Amino acid sequence: MFRFRLGSIPVEVHPSHLLVSGLLAYSSMHAAQNGWPFRQVEGAPALGQASAVVVYVLSWMLIVFVSVLVHELGHALASRLFGYRPSIALVWLGGHTLPTDVPGPLPWKRDLLITAAGPFFGLMLGILSLVGLVFLKSLSPALDFFLQTFAYANFIWAIFNLLPVLPLDGGRLANTLTTRIFGPRRGIIASQGLALLVCVGVLVFALRTGWLFAAIFFVMYGIQAFRMLTEALNASSAPASGGGSPLESPLVAKLREAKIALDAGRLEDARRLGGIVLEGGESLTAEMASHTHHLLGWVALKEGHGRQALDHFSQVQGRQVEPHAVAAAFSLVGDDARALDWWKQAWQMSSDRTVMHEYAGTLIRLGRTEEAMKLPSVEAAAAFSCAERVLFIRGVYSEAAAVGEAALQYAPSASIAYDAACAYARARNVPDAVRMLRRASELGFKDKAYAASDSDLSPLHGQPAFEEWLTELGQSAAS
Repeated sequence: MFRFRLGSIPVEVHPSHLLVSGLLAYSSMHAAQNGWPFRQVEGAPALGQASAVVVYVLSWMLIVFVSVLVHELGHALASRLFGYRPSIALVWLGGHTLPTDVPGPLPWKRDLLITAAGPFFGLMLGILSLVGLVFLKSLSPALDFFLQTFAYANFIWAIFNLLPVLPLDGGRLANTLTTRIFGPRRGIIASQGLALLVCVGVLVFALRTGWLFAAIFFVMYGIQAFRMLTEALNASSAPASGGGSPLESPLVAKLREAKIALDAGRLEDARRLGGIVLEGGESLTAEMASHTHHLLGWVALKEGHGRQALDHFSQVQGRQVEPHAVAAAFSLVGDDARALDWWKQAWQMSSDRTVMHEYAGTLIRLGRTEEAMKLPSVEAAAAFSCAERVLFIRGVYSEAAAVGEAALQYAPSASIAYDAACAYARARNVPDAVRMLRRASELGFKDKAYAASDSDLSPLHGQPAFEEWLTELGQSAAS
């Protein structure tokens, strides 16, 4: 694995991505024996067969790497427009881009725009490659190969990725839209039913054409779609199923609906349905109550209510509550000393970098910054962001601002300075808020419209120093 940054966006490249891109290149080599770099070009040094194979495979790996990176960069830049701090990971044939500082699910409209940005960027790269091929054709066989392959790869990848099958972008778009239109349960049935049909169609096509990679992936996607469809259908048919008292099946159905709503980010529906289950009276079994409290604990956690989450988790019996969930709940209520052990346990169990940065953020809040910075491959900006975000949610804005200002010593960036200014503004500390806004400007912040409409900065409205800063920001952007 190797890591680098594109501006403020961290990128991880896993070995699996290089392995799959290399296998993809090698499997396509039989169709390129008459082209570059296998065909000898007059005036150019001839390559031996082994050298040509190496050059071809490495070239294809570069094309796949750049194409997937541009696709994920589309997601990341769209996330940045909404103020999130995304990170990119390239794994297997594709990748994923995740905001590191979103405490709950994304609003559905933002989710749609961020999801659609990836295929859009890929299509733009394909179009630019095609335009370059038209104007630069025949300058060199190598250039023709790269431009033609970039165009082909990005057009195919964009079409492939827009298929309505999870975890592809098209599946995420379809799932979001159907759950908004039909509701959580019927939306899942509609989106996963469509996904299953598409998986069968692609599998048949792949087997007939010998496209082994597609066959393998769509078998896995189809199994996932079938599982989700079965769960949703069971939820919809549970009231009519036998077993237990007449009131038991409807409660099971409500609990399943609540789980689907939670997965879809519909927290209000999940909380309402969970409440109905807990009011089931004699029909409510201990196991069902335990599952419901676990679900409602996660709802409270995603809404930033640590105390409610702990109350629900404490009533879970017969199953383990995820260590990172307990850790997050203790962090939200301000008990970082107890949260620390849970975060450490969660990190050791999962080796997840997001969990590791939450662990580092807890260390920072406890004043153990140097220890946090010694964690393996820790990103200072992500660690301080985790530390500051929790303090902000708690409402201790002065402490959040102090953490944000301390972060500038390790990772000077406009977004960190701007977030510190927001915390100072919430704390009604106008001089320090404006000071941090000026620091953000020095580090490259230029979005006057966003700052003028940001509710976190509303306590500064009408303050001469803030209005002067806004004016200077507009003049700087214009120049």
